[in-house]
Amino acid sequence: MTALTLSTSGAATLRADALVVGVAKGTGAKSGLVVAPGAEAVDKAFDGKLAAVLETLGASGAEGEVTKLPAPSGLKVPVVIAVGLGQVPAKDEAYDAEALRRAAGSAARALKGSKKAGFALPTESAEDAGAVAEGALLGAYAFTAYQGGEDKLAPKGAKSPAKLPLGEVALLGTKPRDKAFKASAERAVAVTEEINRARDLINTPPNDLYPESFAAVATAAGKEHGIKVQVLDEKALVKGGYGGLLGVGQGSTHGPRLVKLAYTHPKAEKTLALVGKGITYDSGGISLKPAGHNETMKCDMSGAAAVFAAVVAASRLGLQVNVTGWLALAENMPSGNATRPGDVLHMYSGKTVEVLNTDAEGRLVLADALTRASEEKPDAIVDVATLTGAMVLALGNRTFGVMANDDAFRTSIHEIAEEVGEASWPMPLPADLRKGMDSPTADIANMGERMGGGLVAGLFLKEFVGEGIAWAHLDIAGPAFHEGAPYGYTPKGGTGSAVRTLVRLAERTAAGDLG
Repeated sequence: MTALTLSTSGAATLRADALVVGVAKGTGAKSGLVVAPGAEAVDKAFDGKLAAVLETLGASGAEGEVTKLPAPSGLKVPVVIAVGLGQVPAKDEAYDAEALRRAAGSAARALKGSKKAGFALPTESAEDAGAVAEGALLGAYAFTAYQGGEDKLAPKGAKSPAKLPLGEVALLGTKPRDKAFKASAERAVAVTEEINRARDLINTPPNDLYPESFAAVATAAGKEHGIKVQVLDEKALVKGGYGGLLGVGQGSTHGPRLVKLAYTHPKAEKTLALVGKGITYDSGGISLKPAGHNETMKCDMSGAAAVFAAVVAASRLGLQVNVTGWLALAENMPSGNATRPGDVLHMYSGKTVEVLNTDAEGRLVLADALTRASEEKPDAIVDVATLTGAMVLALGNRTFGVMANDDAFRTSIHEIAEEVGEASWPMPLPADLRKGMDSPTADIANMGERMGGGLVAGLFLKEFVGEGIAWAHLDIAGPAFHEGAPYGYTPKGGTGSAVRTLVRLAERTAAGDLG
């Protein structure tokens, strides 16, 4: 893991492999490249001409733009990296926290293979320092578990090349002895380490990550962080009547699991229940996915990974709120024992569901987990799932949808997500779409109208939430797994989408900000 330090060194005296500074696009009379606060010593080393040198090299200050140049003799580092922050803020306004995160992430990615780098970005407040720390630690992420092994065809002992991530992030211009700055840095480390743990799980191949092994990871983390973990295996699921989980998982040689993680605080007055879809591999089952749609389906457990990471983060931060996580884990495979279209499942709630499409499996495992979570009467439930391609069509690859049975709660989740830098959009649950799931055979079908499919899935889940409990559904199908080139602090592969939103929700609940 990349280390984080609040450095007492100045930009001119820091000894490191590189120094990161910010630049922005000026406006009005000050149009052109503007050197951001924090880079004063670096600009002085360039005789006040840092902006001019960078412009000569083609730098514009655009968000995420990275420009490398040799350091002058007045600095103790060999390289200066200027990263774009976008438009310079208006007078008396600070740089946007998300712009700082993305800039730090871009720089950290550019420093792959380096041992140490100083970040002299604008950090006038503890919140700014936390944003830079988050961006740098997330941007430095690399999934190398399956790289760098011994090459049998190479000379004995030779290793395959695998550049390690940046070793240490030193934040400059901060106040290392200030309680607020220290707390902000500690929070950034705890949250980003858990986001990166979620990313590791999402990126792990499905032959190594399946319900039982995922449950083992959760159990080990529970012991480490004082979280009570309960795992229901196949026998317990059969005994309890969890027909959704069993129906989805019965086609695989890897049986399903329902994992409960319970973090409790002795002074907590509120309880949050988080429910995550954990399909460790989704072939579509008998309703097999077409060619070209299977290759990334190891990511279909991203919701469970987010819930797991959020519960551990809440424990590490010692939040004064009870947080219970429910991981609904199954592998959806076709076999002679798999659920067929037309089968009827007897759910944990007592309802029956006619399965019209076995590739609409996430809602089935979530339904059982939502019912079980509701039995404990939490103050609110939030489920997270890579649930529908329809949500990707509606909102694209970078924005998740938010649905809820309470408008005020939906608004709060949306505002929290935007606050922490996760793009989201509130979506409705139109009552007229419910009729499409009427079944002549069972209480409800797992499919409804094709148009508005993401909303139909939300309406299905709503049926399994306990009466009087505020509930929100986050469909992260778009942003959970990034297939394009990395950008900002977002890597290729698993992203850890929704973890920051869930953690901030827990923090707000602990502070009594959600009523």
